[in-house]
Amino acid sequence: MQSNSLNRSLSGLRLSISLLASLILALVSTGCGGSKPAVPAASIEAAQTAAVPTTEVSNTSAFPEKAPVQKLPVADPIVLIHTSLGDIKLQLFIQKAPQTVDNFLRNYVNRNFYDQTIFHHVDKGSLLAAGGYSPDLQPKPTRAPVFNEAANGLKNKRGTISLARDPGVAHSGTSQFFVNVADNEGLDYVGDTSDADFGYCVFGQVIEGQDVIDKIAQTPVAAQGDFPAMPQQAVVIQSIHQLK
Repeated sequence: MQSNSLNRSLSGLRLSISLLASLILALVSTGCGGSKPAVPAASIEAAQTAAVPTTEVSNTSAFPEKAPVQKLPVADPIVLIHTSLGDIKLQLFIQKAPQTVDNFLRNYVNRNFYDQTIFHHVDKGSLLAAGGYSPDLQPKPTRAPVFNEAANGLKNKRGTISLARDPGVAHSGTSQFFVNVADNEGLDYVGDTSDADFGYCVFGQVIEGQDVIDKIAQTPVAAQGDFPAMPQQAVVIQSIHQLK
């Protein structure tokens, strides 16, 4: 019993001496002439209690309200159709028919797809169709069809350009287009209950060269194979390129 008690006393004494030595070492290192104390690591608590400038700043000047961001209007692209009977300039309605305009420009115009194609259907009382055949009536390979944006509120009025499609399939337009020579209300969007009612998407209009359109419309036509109203003298699209 006495031996155990003695051991506990010695252990307590050694612990006290160790603590005292540590305290002395700390006092020596921070006293005069000693090294500077280590800078404590930054912490959230320290930041909250740190001194702050006394200058007062009003909330309205420090935190102004965010001004509304105004979206700049997107400029409608302009393209030039160079034909064997003259030039036609078109304005494309990119905000009203974004997918159709993108398809027309990116998939076809910018790939020179329309170079040396023809107007393969001419109805002087209705429309001119083009954009799918070479002068020897060979169909050109096209890219995937696009969604029909005929419900954009635009009408098939004289001088507008629309995307051609299979009459029995609403969303089948690719490269072919037609220019309305007259107002064609029967081609406008009516509803989505049937493919016929879906109509044809207007995506641009003639801004220069309507006289060229009218000249093409007066071209003598004849049936040729599967083409009921083919110009007897080929009207060739030599190129279409984007001006801006």
